[in-house]
Amino acid sequence: MDLIQWLGDDMSTKVFSYLDDPRDLIRVSVVSRSWKKIVIQNDLCKRLCLKMFPEISGLVHSIEVDNVIELDGNLLERNHKIYACLAFGLTPMRNNCISKSLFASSTNDDWDENFKNTLEPGDGNEDGPSYWSSIGQSDPSIPEALVYKLCSNICLVSEIHIQPYQDDCPIYSAKAVRFRLGCERHDMEVESNTVVPDSLTFNEDFKWTYTSPVFPMSHDDMLQTFKLPEPVLFGGDVLLVELLGRIKEKEDNLFYICISHVQVVGRTISPPFIVRKCERGGCSLRYFSHVHRGVWCRCRFIGGGGRWGDC
Repeated sequence: MDLIQWLGDDMSTKVFSYLDDPRDLIRVSVVSRSWKKIVIQNDLCKRLCLKMFPEISGLVHSIEVDNVIELDGNLLERNHKIYACLAFGLTPMRNNCISKSLFASSTNDDWDENFKNTLEPGDGNEDGPSYWSSIGQSDPSIPEALVYKLCSNICLVSEIHIQPYQDDCPIYSAKAVRFRLGCERHDMEVESNTVVPDSLTFNEDFKWTYTSPVFPMSHDDMLQTFKLPEPVLFGGDVLLVELLGRIKEKEDNLFYICISHVQVVGRTISPPFIVRKCERGGCSLRYFSHVHRGVWCRCRFIGGGGRWGDC
């Protein structure tokens, strides 16, 4: 006899809710029609996905299916497939999603004060101080910027950490900081209407799909946390750190900004997913598996500007 079916829906749901791996729920759902019905009708995949990755709850607002997509008309079954894919694809929280530094708006010394030094934690190593320094400016309002490549072409970013550099006593921090997330223009299929500041000339090579508020930066030699208003799910793999305003001037009467370390805290999407831009704006996710055929749906990503995209 089927023990699960004998227990009844309520008790069976309670039993299945103890499963903490989406793979187990998928296996359960293919045992029999009655088991599949329990898993789907009680939204167990969705509940497990949101339990594993609570940040998703504020991002995937609703689901829409195109007429051309061959999926069952049942919303619960679509949820089952979608959230199972997300549970498989989202990796655990990473302390740093940066893979490499691309360039800086200026560098005072390409050898000793290179922007690549910001990838290493702390402000020194066995070879001496490890930090990036801008060139000096007589006008303290001139901004600077650092550009980084992330380790995935789609990320769920929750916060960014920055540590200013302290040279003996002076701390060469910025007055404020702002973040932009996006990708290189030649990687995008659809142009967006995002406006970028004219002061940073290299912006013509990128399209920014998310812009954070301006955060004040503390004038302290410590790893400072800048938490985004809500986690941002975006298609792209480039981070722009805008350093706005200068505080400390050196003996040459010029103002500098010096940064020793930058981190991006968030989750990435594993290789079964790919991303592209869609005509309505936002990003597109497509899931591929060696076992199951790709599944398409339409999700509204609130963190990406409330736009509709394919996934």
